Amino acid sequence: MRRRYEWRSGGLDMPWKTFQVRTSRLKAPYSRRVFRRSRFADVIARQLDLFVRDNLPLLEECDEAERAYDRAARDEAEERFGDYQELVETGTEILGELRDNFASTLDETAAEEYEEAFNRAVEKRLPRFGLEIENT
Repeated sequence: MRRRYEWRSGGLDMPWKTFQVRTSRLKAPYSRRVFRRSRFADVIARQLDLFVRDNLPLLEECDEAERAYDRAARDEAEERFGDYQELVETGTEILGELRDNFASTLDETAAEEYEEAFNRAVEKRLPRFGLEIENT
């Protein structure tokens, strides 16, 4: 019986199996940036809340236009998608103006950081407007 357990753990036939050898290197620790929250996160969250509250009819029109596009027959689908795109462009322009107005109050490096954080937040929270937010 003892011989069977020796075979499982490597035993005398394969002595290299009795040692653990680590071949991988230690990985670098996470940088602070991974866990750090943007310094503009609170401001951006408030601005997006304000946008949603003030432009609720536009958001509802976007939802309705998207549903109309999904239900449309093949011959009128292109027109319905054009209507949807116009509404999305309107919302994107409003968000771009909101972003640019606040960024104009900051110095150049802070404005760039803010714009990147704002664009990421829009992509995450309002994805339909996030596709073109960088181009406005």
